[in-house]
Amino acid sequence: MLSRFLLSFVALSLSTSAWAAHDHSDWNSLLKRNVVVTGGGTSSKVNYARFKTDRAKLKTYLDSTSSVSQATFNKWSKNDQLAFLINAYNAWTVELILTEYPNLKSIKDLGSIIRSPWKQKFIPLFGKTVSLDHIEHTLIRGSGRYNEPRIHFAVNCASIGCPALRNSAYRGNTLSAQLQTATKDFLRDRSRNRLKDGKLQVSNIFKWYRGDFEKGWRGAQNLNQFLAIYAGSLDLTKGQQAALKSGKIKVSFLSYDWRLNRIR
Repeated sequence: MLSRFLLSFVALSLSTSAWAAHDHSDWNSLLKRNVVVTGGGTSSKVNYARFKTDRAKLKTYLDSTSSVSQATFNKWSKNDQLAFLINAYNAWTVELILTEYPNLKSIKDLGSIIRSPWKQKFIPLFGKTVSLDHIEHTLIRGSGRYNEPRIHFAVNCASIGCPALRNSAYRGNTLSAQLQTATKDFLRDRSRNRLKDGKLQVSNIFKWYRGDFEKGWRGAQNLNQFLAIYAGSLDLTKGQQAALKSGKIKVSFLSYDWRLNRIR
């Protein structure tokens, strides 16, 4: 009877371990060591030179993401899946920068006239070799599984114009709170989002991915309504919030700074 119980316990333990969320501790420690938060949390800079000295540890983490099978990934909760994809995207972006650092001024320097750096297939994932675009636009945005516009403030393109690369890894059990903080922090940055001369000037991210902000997340059916949710982060009064929500405040888009988000 006891042996049967022990066998059942072992089987349950093995089954549970297969469902466990991915371990992001290596990535978390790399971020804490190499990312400096600036602007009171609204932005960050990356120490790519020191990241190069930590490249073996980065490779260990990247290899761990590549070892995850599609079947294991499918067993995770949506939040664990999304945290995994965001962390993988950010970590592989850092690895892409390190392939040429310090001999580049922008991630765009890693592309060509016919192919952007985001379309380069160099990432082993789920048994395929994929690109950064595949992770973001196919697995995250294109899957129809997540409907989470705040991911645009979490995935990082290694540029000053991007939302901050956080100095901690995303985790499934805290994902919503982390995404909320990332969104609010980005919208608090007046170099990228501001009310000026009666118009709301915001990052080009809202132009490029406008459709993602208009799919009904928290009731937002258009971009103005999404931005109105974050009126506090944009320093809008209640009257301005109402005007924005009703479309009386026009939204325009600022140019994007593609320079590398490095510590100089």
